[in-house]
Amino acid sequence: MSYELIAILMFATMAMMLLTGQRVFGAIGFVAAGAALLLYGNGAIEMPFNATLKLFNWFPMLTLPLFIYMGYILSEAGIAEDLYKAFHIWFGRLRGGLAIGTIVLMVVISAMNGLSVAGLAIGATVALPEMLRRGYDKVLITGVIQGGSSLGILIPPSVVLVLYGMIARAPVGQLWLAGLMPGLMMAAMFTAYVVIRCRLNPALAPTVTDDELNMPLGQKLKLLRAGIIPFVIFFTMMGLFVMGYTSLVESSAIGATGATLAALAKGRLNWALLKTTSRKTLAISCMFMWLILAALAFGAVFDGIGAARAIESLFITNWELTPWQVLIMMMASFIVMGMFLDDTAMLVIVAPLYVPLVKALGFDLIWFGVLYTITCQIAYITPPFGYNLFLMRAMAPKEITLIDIYRSIIPFVVMMTLAIVLLMIFPQIALWLPNLVYGK
Repeated sequence: MSYELIAILMFATMAMMLLTGQRVFGAIGFVAAGAALLLYGNGAIEMPFNATLKLFNWFPMLTLPLFIYMGYILSEAGIAEDLYKAFHIWFGRLRGGLAIGTIVLMVVISAMNGLSVAGLAIGATVALPEMLRRGYDKVLITGVIQGGSSLGILIPPSVVLVLYGMIARAPVGQLWLAGLMPGLMMAAMFTAYVVIRCRLNPALAPTVTDDELNMPLGQKLKLLRAGIIPFVIFFTMMGLFVMGYTSLVESSAIGATGATLAALAKGRLNWALLKTTSRKTLAISCMFMWLILAALAFGAVFDGIGAARAIESLFITNWELTPWQVLIMMMASFIVMGMFLDDTAMLVIVAPLYVPLVKALGFDLIWFGVLYTITCQIAYITPPFGYNLFLMRAMAPKEITLIDIYRSIIPFVVMMTLAIVLLMIFPQIALWLPNLVYGK
């Protein structure tokens, strides 16, 4: 049997397992273990265990539960809600100010949590009802929340970039820095879109009334102080890391400690909060661990049979595709898979095939990681089966229909696609900062 046919059979079997409703890590791990035994015999039973030991020997793995804990404790302690109240007052006089404040809130939540679902949940439960009550256009603000939440897996400390770094064996620090500038660029594009739309059609976003904004300066500063805590935690954590004073793991410990102290300073740290946060952190961390283990085991078998090199030969030699055409095919496959799978499941499925291929084609793995994360988020909000579309529908009030949600994401998909095009034309948007810090 040829290597190409073995590779096709492995992926087809994995797809069939996923269609049965099995857990993603179980489907991938089963195919990896079964293929290893069939191809190499009884001795191959060691391959999944070797992949496990390889993962447990990777020190940055410790950052994963710490960053997840940091995001959950800041969210559960209500610090994100305090931050939104501050934006409500300080951006209230600006046309579309609450929508702009929501985008800024999403950027901060991204820096706090690193997961797009967290930003979407807070935006839908905190920001959306408030803007609807004030007469904002429901299509505009639904798009703002979905587009803003897409920054969650790009702006550091991005959990998805940590996972990508583990599987692709790419430095997480460089991936974080590479995601920062594109993330801020997209946030600026979203903000500019809201400003322009609201100037052209003021009825979309009424300003907040003077009665609500006429409060003493001291009270405004108190509200502003409530929103400073997440910024202080983020810049302390990232600043010490970028300047070389702390390692990646030490920075994650500083972030987790800072979040705990912030909850304590707010008077909201109690056993119930710690229990809820710990349970959620453990559940998400274990899920990610199983996914990574399954991906590494699958990758060990896949690389062992030379399937990646065979597929590279198929694309380049037989089909005579250029490296850029192959890259665009990969991006298109992300969008299709992202309609049915979340980003972590998609990553562990395609990484064994795509990462060696990207390296062989001569592309930078750090740059490709940023393209992957943006494309994942486009897939998340692309009809008809976008993952975040249905999450938004589940959390939104009844007056917002699924058609409203579909309409709302069109301009944001266009802007995110433009961001990908810009990154392809100008890779230094992503690579300038990591090259500057790491001296390349």
